[in-house]
Order: sequence, then C-alpha cells, then structure tokens
Amino acid sequence: MKYLYILLFLSSATFNCFSQEKNATVKVDSVSYYLEVSNFHKSSFDYDKALLYARKAKEYATKNELKRELADSHLSIGSIYHELSRFDEAVENYIRSTTIYNNLNPSLNSAFCYYSLGLSYLEKNNLSLAENYFNKAASEYKTINIPDAADLINLQKGIISKQKGDIPNAKKQFNAIINKNSTGSIFEAKAEAYFQLAEIETDKNPKAAIKNLEKAYAISKESSNTNQKLRILKRLSELYDTTKSTNLSHHYLKEFLTIRDSLFNIRTKTVDVPAYEKYIATEQLKTIDKINRENKAQEKSIKFSKLISILSIALISILSLLSLSLYKNNIIRTKTNQLLKDKNQELEVEKERAERASKARAEFLSTVSHELRTPLNAINGITHILIEDNPKPSQMNYLNSLKFSGNYLLTFINDILEINRVESDVVEVEKIDFDLRDLLENILGSFAEIANKNKTVYHLELDEKIPTTLIGDPTKLSQIFINLINNAIKFTKNGNVWVAASVKREKPNSVKIHFEVRDTGIGIPKDRIETIFDSFTQGSVEINRKYGGTGLGLAIVKRLVYLLGGKIKLDSEENKGSRFYFDLSFKASDKKLEKKTGPLYDDKWLLGKNVLLVEDNKINQMITQKMLERKKMKCHIIENGEDAVEHMRNNTYDLVLMDVHLPGINGTIATEQIRKFDPETPIVALTAISLDENKEMLLSFGMNEVITKPFNPEKFYEVIATTINQRINTE
Repeated sequence: MKYLYILLFLSSATFNCFSQEKNATVKVDSVSYYLEVSNFHKSSFDYDKALLYARKAKEYATKNELKRELADSHLSIGSIYHELSRFDEAVENYIRSTTIYNNLNPSLNSAFCYYSLGLSYLEKNNLSLAENYFNKAASEYKTINIPDAADLINLQKGIISKQKGDIPNAKKQFNAIINKNSTGSIFEAKAEAYFQLAEIETDKNPKAAIKNLEKAYAISKESSNTNQKLRILKRLSELYDTTKSTNLSHHYLKEFLTIRDSLFNIRTKTVDVPAYEKYIATEQLKTIDKINRENKAQEKSIKFSKLISILSIALISILSLLSLSLYKNNIIRTKTNQLLKDKNQELEVEKERAERASKARAEFLSTVSHELRTPLNAINGITHILIEDNPKPSQMNYLNSLKFSGNYLLTFINDILEINRVESDVVEVEKIDFDLRDLLENILGSFAEIANKNKTVYHLELDEKIPTTLIGDPTKLSQIFINLINNAIKFTKNGNVWVAASVKREKPNSVKIHFEVRDTGIGIPKDRIETIFDSFTQGSVEINRKYGGTGLGLAIVKRLVYLLGGKIKLDSEENKGSRFYFDLSFKASDKKLEKKTGPLYDDKWLLGKNVLLVEDNKINQMITQKMLERKKMKCHIIENGEDAVEHMRNNTYDLVLMDVHLPGINGTIATEQIRKFDPETPIVALTAISLDENKEMLLSFGMNEVITKPFNPEKFYEVIATTINQRINTE
C-alpha cells in the first residue's frame, strides 16, 4: 500500500491502547481480549479472522454499553479494511468511530481515527475531505501533546498538494521535513519526503530523482520500516533500468530480493504465543511456508531468465549478419505498434466518454428526482391535511385521486434513486437474523387489496426444511419480492399467483434456497424477454399505457439478486404466464425471533411538546407546522441556520427539526455548532436524501434521526415520538 508505513507507525501506538499492561492478565470474553487476538491475526495477514475477532469486540462493547470500547472496535475494523484496500468500508467504520469519539475526551485513538479517515479519502482521491480530516487529526494530536505526529500530517498535506498539481507547495512541505533533525520517527517521514521529491522529478529529471532516492535509502537504513526500504529499492532499480545503468539496476534489485526474502524468513520463525493463539499461529506458518516456496521458485525463474538473456545476446550477435532483414522487420513492427497504440488511444477515449455519459445520466436523474421532492412534499402534505379536515363526500374522490397521483410520482422518484444507487456499487449487504415465512406472509398480505380487485388468488408454498431463522439481508429480499409480486398481481386478472421457496442444497450451518414467483397472467413476448430487465423497459407500449409503471422494477430486482449472490432467470409464454426464479444461499441461525405487536408509539408522548422547526421553504413550514399542531404540539419556526444556532443558545426545546439544505450555513453545520454547547436536545434531520447523502453521514454531525421528504405522516410522527421518548427515558 502506497503510504502504509505511516499508518503502521501510528497504529502501533494506537492499538497498544486496546490492550492491558504488558504483564497483566487479559480477561477472556472482553473487548481487550478480542482486539488483541484480532491484532495478532492482522499481523499474520489472516484478515478474515482479524475481522471476526474485531466484530466480536464490537458486539461485546455494544452488549455491555461500552462507548469508548465500541469506538475502538469500529476503529480496528476500519484499519483492517484499510489494509485490504476496501476504502469505502473503512470510511464507514471510521465515521461510526468518530461519531462516538466526538462525545468523549480527545485521545490517541480519536486522533488516529481522523488521521486514518484522511488516508482513506486520499486513497479514494477525495483530496478536500482528506485534507479536512488531516487538519482534525493535527488538532487532536496537539491537544494530547504528540508532537511527532505533526511531521507525518505535514507529509500527507504535501502529498495532497502534489496530487492537486501544486508542486511548489508540495516541495516546500517535503523540504521542511527534510531539513529537520533526524530523531525518532522523523527518519521515516524524512525518507518518504525524499521519495516524494523523486516522484516529482522522475519524468523531467531522472538523475535528480535517483539522487533523492539514494538519500531516501540512506536515511531508511536508520529506521525499522522494512516496507519503506523495499519501495525505495524497487524504484531505484526501475529508474536505473530506464537510464540504461544495468549494473546498478541489478545491484538494487538484488538488495530488494535479499531484504524481501529476509522478511519472509523472519515471518516464518516460530514465536512464543499465548495458548489461545497457538493454533492460529500454526495455520499462518503453513501459509507463509507456501509463500516462501513460491518465492524461491520465483528466484529460480529470475536466474533462468538471466541465462535466457545471455543466450539471447549471443543469438542476436549471430543474427547480426541478417541486419538488413531485421531492419525491414523493425520498420513493419514499428508501424504495427503505432497502429495498435492509436487504436488503444481511441478505445480509451471512447471508454472515458461512456463513463462520463453514465455519470452525467446518474447525476441528472438524481438531481431531477431530488428537486421534485420539495413540491411533491407540498402536494402530499396538503392532500393529507385536507383529507383529515373532514371534506365533503363530493370532494373525497378528487382528494383520493390527488393522493394516488402523488404516491405514484413518489414511487417513480424512489425507483429512479434506487436504480442509480444499486448501479453505483455503494450498496452494502446486511447480515442480520430474519424469519423468511413472516417476511413473505407480510409482503403478500400488503397486496390483498389489489389482488381482490383483480380477482387474483395468491398462494405461498414454503418448504418445511427451511430453517425458522436465517441470516441475510431482509430489506433487499423484501424489495425483490415486492417488485416481483406486484408485477405478477398487476398483470394477472381472474388467475393465480404462486410464491414458492424450497431447499435446493443443505449443509450443517447453511442452506441454498430456490425461489420462484409465477403467475397465469398476460406473459411476455419472446422478443422482449432478453431486454425485460433493462431500465425503463416493459413488454410493449400498449402494456405501459394500459397497466402503467416505471419500467424500473425488474432492473432493480436483477441488480439486487446479483448483490445477494444470485442470478435471476425468466420463463414466459404470451397469454399463459411468467415464471421468475433464482437461488440464494443463507446461513442458518439458532436464535428465535420475537414477533413485535402493538403500536410503535403513543400519541401521549407528543402532547404539549415544544418543537423548533428550522426550514426556509414557506410551504414546507406551513405543512410541517399543521402536522405538529394536529398532535397538540407547539411549533416555533426559524428560516436559516445562523439564527437557529443563536436562538438555541437562549431557549430550550423538546426537539429540533432541522432541514439539511438551508441558506447560509446548511443544517449539518448548524447542528455541529449547536452540539458544542447543547449535546442533549434531540435534533432530527429533514432531507430529500440524494445519492451523495446517507443516514450515517448525517448522524456523524450530531443528528439523532433522519426523516425523508416527502413525509410519510405515520413515519413522521413515529420518529418524533420515539426520539423524544428515548431522551426522556435516558434522563
């Protein structure tokens, strides 16, 4: 990894904080115990087991309500994902960690967490966020008096300047580090600064680059960072090769191989480990032995290559008598290579153009659907208010039609956002316990009204061998079946719809299930089967006019099934029906789930509560105020973030509803400022969430919950009631 040595320098100090004193006895089944075992596996490159024990630490901290230990566990998980170059998952865990650290005193772990976020965003080439988190890390390290960290952070800022193209500023940062006295950890930072200067000079001045690399290598000998030495030696060998200095290139390549082999030999030595680690160490040694054998084979291959090179030189000397023929062949080869190079450049241009078009399409659809949510919130909100105001019977048909149109438009907007989201590869698959029978019965029950309207009978066929509780992602599975069952019932009148699940393969702790949704409806023409899973595609124009729909449901289903590890297939015959089927694997769970019944909240929780609404849109102000007052709550309105911050300094509320997009400072910054002097008052975000927003990001600024626009009235009241009640119970 490009800057791994810096991460290792700080993590060595940080993860020692997870452990007890060196000679103390570690309590089994504790956060410290699990994190020690996780760090052992990570040092042995067994990342699967490292993640397993880090997650056990997280579960233990969550169960016992240990806030700092929970933050440490997320930090440990994030660092493992970072070493695996899975930077999106690393960022998610780091943000979860900082959300907790923000409410605790500054520490080495919290500073390292900000530093790690900076490194992750630097790898993702998000330079502005990387710089922001490096600044936060610098502030934390200064507070806890760790002066050595300043040089490493300044080094990262220099790398950011280099990435931005600000070469003068980058050189200034690197030279400042080089000119410092070589003490402590500055050896590694100084060597890296020379390495980065060499990277800047590589193209324009290879000799100057080599000179800087020689200095970097000389300094790296004073440190124990073997990975850094290997990077420098490899780059020296490559640059000397480009300058035709073959002997020097081979010299540094030989040093590289010597240190690398030495590193593998050290890793294969038997170490004295605690009893609970010995089995793990044995397995790791087997893996490293295998790597060592491959290394020796590679060394033999290099020697064989050298022999081949010598023979090739002799052969070329003999064939020099045919120089005229070779000259002609070289001309032909040069022309061919140029032709291939031109074609490759054309392909690169077309690829970039296609990627830009795809990105522009996603951004356009996201922006349009996001902007439509504000007026749609007004339509749905006013419709809800009018229906509750006991309208005349003659007006109900119009209001119900308006409500149906608003809900249809909302479904269409949500489908657009969902297809963009699943196609952007930012979706995370959950692994939680759920009851498959309850899930399918609830989904089918929600379609009872439309099934009765179409005079359609639906059947649920479940294999008795399916375990009661499975481990998987019930949310995405629900999305799949809602779309498939909705299509089956919508296109089937006076017929039958079957939803079936059967065991295809069974193992001791897992099961592979075959799912089917089939119907006796209108079917799909053969010429449309190949394209039916494409976005905005339906069976025909006539079907779209008669039955409606967005044409996005099956595209979403196909992508979600793929994310869950399956592949959806289709059999269909026109006027006889369709059959959609796919296979998914699940782990079985012994846990018995309790079914929740009764209301999620009580209206009494809302009576007389005092709410501050921060919203700049007049229509949204009116709708939200009306909805609050219907539950006998008091509402005070402020139109911008600056005034909201000042108002909260001198006033007390039971809850704040904070719009995210405000004139001046936005809702997230306003919340962050309020949290500096008021950490208790619940703050709920109001937002039409777009592709670049997510709930975790909003909560990281200090918000307690998120309500999306347009409001679902029941969900709106439920979130407000449970958030207020949770604070009361906590107090």
